[in-house]
Amino acid sequence: MGMRDFGGKIVKTSSWPIAAVLTLLLAAMALKGELVRVPPVREIPAAGAFDTGRAIGRLERILGDQRPHPVDTGSNDAVRGRLIAELRGLGVDPQVTDQVACNSNKRSKVVSCARVRNVHATIGEREGPHLLLSAHYDSSTVGPGAADDGIGVAVMLETAAHLVRGPPTRPVTLLFTDGEESGLLGARAFLDHDALASRVDSLINVEARGVNGPAVMFETSSPNGAVLTHFARSVPIPSANSLNSDFAKLIPNSTDVEVFKAKDWAILNFAIIGNETRYHSAGDTLAALDRRSVQHMGDQVLAASKDMAGGRTEASGTKVYADLLGRTFIVLPLNAALAALGLLSLAFLLLAWRRRPGMAVAVGTILTAIAGSGAGAFVAQSIIGIFRSGEYWRGFPAMISFATSATALLASVAMLAWLGRKAGSDRLRIAFWLVFLLLGIALALIAPGGSIFFLLPSLVALAGTALERRLPGAERAGSLAGAVLLFLTWAPLLHLSEMLLDHGAASVFAPVAALIVLPFLVELRSRLAAVPLKPSLIGLGAAFVFAWIATALIPAYSEDRKQAFGIDYVWDHDKKQAQWLIANDGLELPAGFAGFKKDQKVPYSIRKRWAAPGPSLPQESVPDVGVRKLEDRTTSKGRVVTLRIEAHGADSVTLHAPPDASLLAASMSGSTRTFGKGAPKDPYYLRCHGRSCDGQTVRILIRGNKPVQLIVLGTRFGLPAAAGALVKARPSHAAPQYAPDSTIGFRRARI
Repeated sequence: MGMRDFGGKIVKTSSWPIAAVLTLLLAAMALKGELVRVPPVREIPAAGAFDTGRAIGRLERILGDQRPHPVDTGSNDAVRGRLIAELRGLGVDPQVTDQVACNSNKRSKVVSCARVRNVHATIGEREGPHLLLSAHYDSSTVGPGAADDGIGVAVMLETAAHLVRGPPTRPVTLLFTDGEESGLLGARAFLDHDALASRVDSLINVEARGVNGPAVMFETSSPNGAVLTHFARSVPIPSANSLNSDFAKLIPNSTDVEVFKAKDWAILNFAIIGNETRYHSAGDTLAALDRRSVQHMGDQVLAASKDMAGGRTEASGTKVYADLLGRTFIVLPLNAALAALGLLSLAFLLLAWRRRPGMAVAVGTILTAIAGSGAGAFVAQSIIGIFRSGEYWRGFPAMISFATSATALLASVAMLAWLGRKAGSDRLRIAFWLVFLLLGIALALIAPGGSIFFLLPSLVALAGTALERRLPGAERAGSLAGAVLLFLTWAPLLHLSEMLLDHGAASVFAPVAALIVLPFLVELRSRLAAVPLKPSLIGLGAAFVFAWIATALIPAYSEDRKQAFGIDYVWDHDKKQAQWLIANDGLELPAGFAGFKKDQKVPYSIRKRWAAPGPSLPQESVPDVGVRKLEDRTTSKGRVVTLRIEAHGADSVTLHAPPDASLLAASMSGSTRTFGKGAPKDPYYLRCHGRSCDGQTVRILIRGNKPVQLIVLGTRFGLPAAAGALVKARPSHAAPQYAPDSTIGFRRARI
């Protein structure tokens, strides 16, 4: 209880209502994930609706014993055979193509090659432009790929069942690509070698980077007006926004669409992203794949496929778009959105000018609250990092998410109480919306699709301000309504961003959390001024300390969300030396790994590892790979070296060249790709995946006549028996991710 003097009157005030509101805000941020809508599974689907049970049943049959089935392996042959049987059971005629394909990425110095067998089948008439439905059926080398990309296979087969019963008015081709996990090789083979590719004008691609969560339509072709028309009028529960689409162009992750978007196709790309810890791991199983995610993906893909199968809509420019809680889908022309963003910013600039006394302090308060939130999260994580290594948030990410929100709320209230005490609520209100919009302009410079998230909340707040003279209190009501809209649009976006980018970026998420809570706190400003702030700040401080201490002490991993922990046995054929290598997230190794040293350099990788001396093993236990030079000639484009790969049973072969090697391109069986730019320190990699690498001929184009020192690396999946003690010592909450436990042999070759 406190006492405040208002106009000569002594009024008793209490801090408990304010504390209750702050608690509600913190609880709302903690529960923001509940705003992301994932529909329940329909146990008895209506006629014509997607049947999740039937889709999962097909996937169970195709995956069989759920072993990894990477490209060009016997296990992948078995999966392909069962996939073909399922397609024939649907009454379609699947075709298999067989090519050696190479692919590269402009952002990396890597060329990957493999023998790929794509499977495709066409429903309906063969003439006319085709709608292509695409997913890959190969898995990573580590896990069975029930989600990545079993969800795509299951959804496409169930969609095909519906399309077969009601033949589309134009051809729909199902494409199950091979070798996606090894470098988007099946997509490259289809585009470069399959005549059917020239008849495609539209694409729906289905992917996964996790095992649960909403099915997000995260990428479109550009311009996107035509394909968004199909999506907006057909999808029942949309989960999509143009900010995600812009970010998809900036991040290094890629899907088959990375290859396909070179064509002028209308493209929709879908994926689930929940629980990345199971992605590319043995945990990507049918049991872990959330049936609700399959249902959501299936509903959207089936609806969009039926709509797009009716014909391609004429292009209508570039749009920005966003769903509102999965219930409403808003689409605006990009130019109109950018113009609206500029006009709203100008309007609030004028309002700020009219109220300029105290406005500088108000703007400074808002900016400091946002920056202070990021700084607070950074400091908290840095302190934890002093005594706790590894991804300590991995097992229970909800706790660090709560800590991030508590940081934002504490920093915002503290700044409003400290700096904001000299600015009135009306100044702080205008200052917030002005800063919010200016941040929107800054974001639009790199991701114009994000502009849509700044419009509606600001417009509602501006409308309230415009009505203030006629309706006293309208300004505050409009700003509160805008704050609610901001929460309903930005809180789900923050939740999905945390799922995608991981919580190592808490210092990025905290300022976004501050943006979400600040407009509510600004409207509490008059109440905050009328009560003792000490109890509220103490309470928020306690929540902040509790959340970060709990984040630091809570188990880092769980059976559901395991630590990435891979073991390799490596033999250097030239030096006759062996090593054990551990790749994990930096956490200290447990008992049973005595003698391992941290951050040891590896000749064939820029990633440092834990290392310890290993035993010499019989020759047949380690891949003995090499290359034989067949030709070395000089052309107008550079030096061309022809090599024959001698894999000797390795599951994959990698040729590693130093960063200054100036490799320009590589070719295998007529498939030629250039090396991308990469970073200056990045080495060059030429990778061949699968059993067909043995005896393959590869041509490498090199700038200049300088000899190149190669490391020829052979990898065999699995460990020798000598690794038994290490495998046993690995914690139960740890497992390989992205690469399996492997036996590696390498030697050097000068070309």
